[in-house]
Amino acid sequence: MASLLSILLFINIIIVSLFSALPHAVKLPFRPKDVLPLLPRHVSWPILNSLHSAVDLLPTFVGAASSSSPNNTLEWKGACFYNNTAWMEFHNKTGSQFGGGTLHIKVDKAHSWTCMDLYVFATPYRVSWDYYFLSREHTFEFKEWEGKAEFEYVKNRGVSIFLMQAGMVGTLQALWDVFPLFTNTGWGENSNLGFLEKHMGASFTQRPQPWVTNISVDDIHSGDFLAISKIRGRWGGFETLEKWVSGSYAGHTAVCLKDSEEKLWVGESGHENEKGEDIIAVLPWEEWWDFELNKDDSNPHIALLPLHPDTRAKFNETAAWEYARSMDGKPYGYHNMIFSWIDTIDQNYPPPLDSHLVASVMTVWNQIQPEYAANMWNEALNKRLGTEGLSLPDVLVETEKRGSSFDELLTIPEQDDWLYNDGKSTSCVAFILEMYKEAGLFDPIASSIQVTEFTIKDAYMLNFFDNNSSRLPQWCNDGDNVKLPFCQIRGKYRMELPGYNSMEPYAHMNERCPSLPPKYSRPQNC
Repeated sequence: MASLLSILLFINIIIVSLFSALPHAVKLPFRPKDVLPLLPRHVSWPILNSLHSAVDLLPTFVGAASSSSPNNTLEWKGACFYNNTAWMEFHNKTGSQFGGGTLHIKVDKAHSWTCMDLYVFATPYRVSWDYYFLSREHTFEFKEWEGKAEFEYVKNRGVSIFLMQAGMVGTLQALWDVFPLFTNTGWGENSNLGFLEKHMGASFTQRPQPWVTNISVDDIHSGDFLAISKIRGRWGGFETLEKWVSGSYAGHTAVCLKDSEEKLWVGESGHENEKGEDIIAVLPWEEWWDFELNKDDSNPHIALLPLHPDTRAKFNETAAWEYARSMDGKPYGYHNMIFSWIDTIDQNYPPPLDSHLVASVMTVWNQIQPEYAANMWNEALNKRLGTEGLSLPDVLVETEKRGSSFDELLTIPEQDDWLYNDGKSTSCVAFILEMYKEAGLFDPIASSIQVTEFTIKDAYMLNFFDNNSSRLPQWCNDGDNVKLPFCQIRGKYRMELPGYNSMEPYAHMNERCPSLPPKYSRPQNC
């Protein structure tokens, strides 16, 4: 079968050579990647894998099509068709109060006879899709607007158009690449590692055994930080995407606490209770550690980051315990989870992500699971507008009315004292840093720090941790020929935390920071 591929490629080269000798450019009948899916899997998929990746599932915003005046015609280059235009025609074929509209899309100059372009169309009230195979004018009907708000929005802002840059074949291949990220298999684990290596520049060097450390709890103290990286299963896939957009080399966190009897506990936002709910919990060390060793099927890699002796001396253990007990049993902080990542209008979105795509994803979720959407972002967006109870479409319309934009709205910093319908909202890392705040570690600038703006990377970059390897416990990294500046206590692969323990806190820290891969560079005092 490999010879068949060689023949097809050879034929294509001949055609290119012949057509390039003609006086006028002629459209090629096919390109190799257009026919690869027709070949046997063991031949075609390795080549397709080199052409596409999971990121190709993300559509690219090409613009918004509004009224049909010459100045409002949208033009762009597609993946298949290189010359495309679009405009919006309003009509009232149904006789309703606000009517509907026709989206006109004219596609031309395809690069081959076998390609096609796949598009997503979105307003705050709906998301649809279509694909085009022939060079001509196509139409997409919006039979009737949802109401005045959608009519006014489309009239003023247009219908957002997104292109699947990889085309139909690439998108299907990308779906196949994304699927294993969330599977609890060796295939899934390798897919997660491969994604992080390709898109973040991460490395996964195998450590010498044993991969689990024989820990002495006497050497662990209140405030010591636990950085956790899951690399397979549902949470492994989720964390992989979270790491990619934020630049964090860990995807979950927890914190250690000792009581007056020197018993060790773990505080964790994101613990799954018996009902399957993610909550904040304070658990005995033995229970937490047993779960990570024997029941967590995500193959967690765990590092203990001991506080510096000077930081530990400042740590108000009584205040930390009071805060932990006040939060015990409360829901995980979904409300503000995405807002710690988005600080800027266009410097936090790995291509092809952007605020238009975020709004469209939110729109989809708002239709499929409105309660989930309200919990994830609706209430937080209302906080930023100073409103209450607005749905996502209403939020978008209200933002436009105020002369602002959705990308600007997303960048408004979260405030630690905002109260949501279920109380304060703290993600895994915000829970720990709010504890640090209560315990005095951010003094004297605590009032100028919003810990809900910190990502996991921002947390482990704080210069709160021990910088003298001689003070680390004797069992720390025992048996490893590479001495890390922290203690890796579980995991086959050596953990890396770029920028670890390097940044002194400052006022309004992490409120305006970019985070673009693969370098994730940040300016000073952002």
